[in-house]
Amino acid sequence: MIKNIILKLFLAVAIFMAAFTGCKKDSGGGGPLLGKDNAAFTIYENNFLEALWKLNPDWATSVGYHKYDSLLYIPNEQNRQKMLDFAKFQIDSLSRFEITTLSEANRIDYKMMQNQMEYAQWQIQQLKAYEWDPSSYNVVGTFAYILNEHYAPLAKRLRNFYQRMAEVPLYYKDAEKQIKNPVAELTSLAIEQNLGGLSVIEKDFADSLKKTDIPKAEQKLMTDRAATAAQAIKGYTDWLKALKNDHPRSFRLGKDLYEDKFKYEIVSASNAQQVYNAALKRKKYIHGEMAKISRQLWPKYFGSKAIPADTLALVSAMIDTLSSKHVKPDDFQSAIVQLIPKLNDFVKTKDLLTLDPSKPLIIRKEPGYMAGVAGASMSGPGPYDKDGNSYYNVGSLASWSPEKAESYLREYNQYIIQILSIHEAVPGHYVQGVYANKAPSIIKSVFGNGAMNEGWAVYAEEMMLDNRYGNNEPEMRLMWYKWHLRSVCNTILDYSVHSGNMTKEQAIKMLTNEAFQQQAEAEGKWKRVSVSSVQLTSYYTGYKEIIDLRDAYKTKMDDKYKLKEFNEKFLSYGSAPVKFIKEAMLAKPPAKK
Repeated sequence: MIKNIILKLFLAVAIFMAAFTGCKKDSGGGGPLLGKDNAAFTIYENNFLEALWKLNPDWATSVGYHKYDSLLYIPNEQNRQKMLDFAKFQIDSLSRFEITTLSEANRIDYKMMQNQMEYAQWQIQQLKAYEWDPSSYNVVGTFAYILNEHYAPLAKRLRNFYQRMAEVPLYYKDAEKQIKNPVAELTSLAIEQNLGGLSVIEKDFADSLKKTDIPKAEQKLMTDRAATAAQAIKGYTDWLKALKNDHPRSFRLGKDLYEDKFKYEIVSASNAQQVYNAALKRKKYIHGEMAKISRQLWPKYFGSKAIPADTLALVSAMIDTLSSKHVKPDDFQSAIVQLIPKLNDFVKTKDLLTLDPSKPLIIRKEPGYMAGVAGASMSGPGPYDKDGNSYYNVGSLASWSPEKAESYLREYNQYIIQILSIHEAVPGHYVQGVYANKAPSIIKSVFGNGAMNEGWAVYAEEMMLDNRYGNNEPEMRLMWYKWHLRSVCNTILDYSVHSGNMTKEQAIKMLTNEAFQQQAEAEGKWKRVSVSSVQLTSYYTGYKEIIDLRDAYKTKMDDKYKLKEFNEKFLSYGSAPVKFIKEAMLAKPPAKK
């Protein structure tokens, strides 16, 4: 996962909700249009973004636009109305352009901007998550970004941090006013994540102040305000713990809201139910392939022992045997560190992509404010901060019981840990993020499509194995199929839970029996599906659309087709929806005059 989910997932949720609940300034996007050509559209885009950042300083900071770092706007009805006015104004402005006269890149930007503004309206008017999702209120992510990224001198960043903290008490008091019959699972997540991030304000801020020459008297004012802000966060979590909620909203979205959210968030050529049906078909195919490999490997690991007649039992036995090969709990992060150079070398040797050594990847322990959603994720620099750090966030097993750690490590065994790092890092999310930040369009990064991002990471796994990563060993292919079932079953699970009535027991049974996941992984996935929606479908949806596009592009190019050329051309469009990239890559060249 990446910053747009789990992409990261707390940051993605917190920043995204902040983006569509906070505003203070005027809702206009600039003056009247001066034309309808590409030059006019570029001017419009710039005005649009500047107006957007005034309304959404948290979002601005997250993408590396630091003009409004000192501002924290308050979530309330008045500011939501300003956001609605802004979205309406921009949709009207877009309608003045004739899209067919714009360049290929601008046509994609146009469609992405239009979709995002329609999504903003839908979120406020129909979804209304600000009423039932307490986890959408969390200031810590942006504070942590200001503290940890080195885009400006430390003293300047700390003073912005200080100024932002002034509004923290009011922010949480207004949050309490908005919440009505919240989802119980999201209430628990809000408590966990807000408390998990407290150290950023209580400790990290004070530690950073000691590294500066800011006068002691001023530092005292700053730490006093930090104490007040921390108390406001604790007050919010205490309020949530004490909240009387006899009729909580179900965490299930419901079929209609789910289809709408899928349309806006995934931007697929298919609807949610069609993707769900394709996932069911894919699961059946994978089971067949896994059975073939398991029969091939059986004598190597079980000798003359009888092969189980039941296909799923056969595959499960083989996977269970292979899963016993894993690192020790204390070595999990160091094992990932050692894998990255190996993946880099393979990509270079096979000439799959051009890598950029000037954009380093930092592997770090997952910050507390990200806890509670997933065990590994990528956080990349924003489009305005292209020289910022890329982080591979790895969950710690330090506080886990031996039994829970063993279950987790059997899931992330010596095969899967490699596939995980392909997905998150090379040539997955990290590499895709580097290419996205090289694309000339800021819009494609700002409104980056999660299904494209996650789809690329899943596609990258299979591409590496197809090029003989892992020496073409059947064990690696079998374990990739197991891992790939995660993407497929994510879609089945998410749709079945939010558009249907799949129970926890049914979900755990599917994930453990049909996706061969460890109990700890299955339990974690249930938690995730109860605090998120639609995002889990992005992996398989994006993967399927990229594979379909590659097949079509290969047919188009015929004997001129080269995998590296496809990969780099695809990534050159930035984080646009695969649907729009496909239209561009398969378009016929204009007729010569």
